[in-house]
Amino acid sequence: MVTSPIWLPAALAAGALQAWRTAVQRRVSDTLSLNGAGLVRYLYGIPFTIALLALYCVLFPHPWPRMDANVPFFCAAGGLAQIVATNLLISAFRYRNFVVGTACSKTEAVQGAVLSFLLLGERLPPLAWIGIGFGVAGVMLLSTGGRKMGLMNFLRALRQPAAVTGIASGFFFALTAIGIRRATQGVDTDTPFFAALIILAMTVPMQTVMQGGWLLWREPAEMRRVFGSWRVSGQVGFLSALGSACWFTGFATAPVALVRIVGQVEVAFTMAFGHFYLRETMRRSEVAGLVLVATGVVFALAGAL
Repeated sequence: MVTSPIWLPAALAAGALQAWRTAVQRRVSDTLSLNGAGLVRYLYGIPFTIALLALYCVLFPHPWPRMDANVPFFCAAGGLAQIVATNLLISAFRYRNFVVGTACSKTEAVQGAVLSFLLLGERLPPLAWIGIGFGVAGVMLLSTGGRKMGLMNFLRALRQPAAVTGIASGFFFALTAIGIRRATQGVDTDTPFFAALIILAMTVPMQTVMQGGWLLWREPAEMRRVFGSWRVSGQVGFLSALGSACWFTGFATAPVALVRIVGQVEVAFTMAFGHFYLRETMRRSEVAGLVLVATGVVFALAGAL
């Protein structure tokens, strides 16, 4: 159920910011370990999330809302799922290029639709399901890497590490969205953006403790490199805070699957970043796949409106 039209600009902005943040984070992943590169988005995001919440409270004073007792649990569950999803996405980058790694993770749209129906009882209009179909077709085309192949070869391609890792990343991103939506629903306020900022300010420190504790235990020497990368990692934290605020606002006001489908405009920005920022060559099949994904977004939007 859509409770506010703010979900649409929030989802579009989130897609753009996520593409930008992921591009910068890939640069960090070239010099840090898997967990180190994942930690920077939370560790360096803490001051920005707190600053966003404080700024909002100063500009738009509201009484502090009451929260359900299960809100911290859903914040922690959603935060842990996002850590796993991000690590899997970074791993996908190391198998194949930036664009395809991100595109494979976009199967989270269909996975999110199914999971949100099973766990939250959310339903989508027929046009939204058509949009999901276009999006999945685009992702599958991207997964072939431009090679002409029969059905069996195509199915085998989906078992390659890059595709498996990307799809697994999408599954955990879908779980993240469901956890955060349940958390925002537990905040007693009529202002979705305020609820989103509160949940964000609760979740990011939890994520920092979880992944930072793991890094200190398993890779203590890596922590020094994490702090040494503050110039680039600070950008990751800033973009992550802004993007997450937009995602959380979308989840607070619209069905998870709908927000994620529209948020797939990220792939268009991903193509631009991959080509102009990372200097990666785009194949024709990748362009065609991205067009299919964009068409899916249009259908989903038409169904919502």
